[in-house]
Amino acid sequence: MKVLMALAIAALALPAAARAQLADPARGEEIFDECSGCHSIEAGTNRYGPSLHAVVGRRSGAIGDFDYSDAMRASRLVWTEAMLDRWLANPRALVPGTRMDFPGMPQRQDRRDVIAYLETAGSAP
Repeated sequence: MKVLMALAIAALALPAAARAQLADPARGEEIFDECSGCHSIEAGTNRYGPSLHAVVGRRSGAIGDFDYSDAMRASRLVWTEAMLDRWLANPRALVPGTRMDFPGMPQRQDRRDVIAYLETAGSAP
């Protein structure tokens, strides 16, 4: 029991970059398939939702040729890992008035995996 507790404490003490290694981008890609009807990770390819190419670190509402909701434009969020996690958990709670028709992703590991996928597949070259 003491060993398990020590491992749990050690995992919490890891820097964010090390914890991110616990995410599985390949699994995130599989999960993202559900998102791909509305979002692309290709630069310049908007669908019903904006392109998610290089989304990590980008300010919300930043793609000039996408028609964001007023709420999203006004939110002025920066899509950090933590903010993406909050968004994926419950978009309408984070940005009331968003047009995103997605109830949220309840499983934290699913969100981690999707974010890891976005970091690798949708980042700038």
